[in-house]
Amino acid sequence: MASDEGTVRVDSWIWSVRLTKTRALAAAACRAGHVRVNGERAKPAQPLRPGDEVRLRQAGFEKTVVVSRLVRKRVGAPVAAQCFVDNSPPAPPREATLPVAQRDRGA
Repeated sequence: MASDEGTVRVDSWIWSVRLTKTRALAAAACRAGHVRVNGERAKPAQPLRPGDEVRLRQAGFEKTVVVSRLVRKRVGAPVAAQCFVDNSPPAPPREATLPVAQRDRGA
């Protein structure tokens, strides 16, 4: 299940460590330019090595992680948490985001 040598596709790794729900979403994020590896825009098949910095932009926030372990298959949440070091800034509190406009029912 885990591999500590060689390389892994970036889209496969993002899905394996549960940063996206599906591998197709991970590949789509790569193609759209929302994934950067060591500051460079990543294609889905780009090889990933331990020590690489991965930046993933999702829902308006950027998640920054450093690869500590390579996995090829999807793993459980406790194991996935050991595969990267999260260097992301904390998300702003919900009160700091703009509220969604509310309207009266039927208006």
